[in-house]
Amino acid sequence: MDKHPQPLKGSFNSIICKIIMNPKSNMHGGAAKLLYQKARELRNNSTHAEQILWGYLKTKPLGFKFRRQHPYSIYILDFYCHSLKLVIEVDGSIHTIKEVIENDAVRQGLLEKDGLKVIRFSNEEITLH
Repeated sequence: MDKHPQPLKGSFNSIICKIIMNPKSNMHGGAAKLLYQKARELRNNSTHAEQILWGYLKTKPLGFKFRRQHPYSIYILDFYCHSLKLVIEVDGSIHTIKEVIENDAVRQGLLEKDGLKVIRFSNEEITLH
């Protein structure tokens, strides 16, 4: 009898294995296919602040290409420039809640561990300037 049973199809373990084991390029940090679908949905439902910032970033400022709602590892990055290893996050009011702030710090730490630089703007910083 096998000491280590295989996870059931569709179980939490198999989903985590798909996320961790996806051999995508380093630009995506091994993001799972399910994340690409969610990123597509987010691109189709951008916030007003994200639309404003994307209006600028899609012009390739200073020659740098940015991607929006970019799958990376287990996350979806609001905006990402691979050549700069730069992540730009646009935070709504939910990011002022203590638990969300803590989760953002963990997420940012993991991204920085991968060598990415993370900068954050609030919706207000984008819409009012």
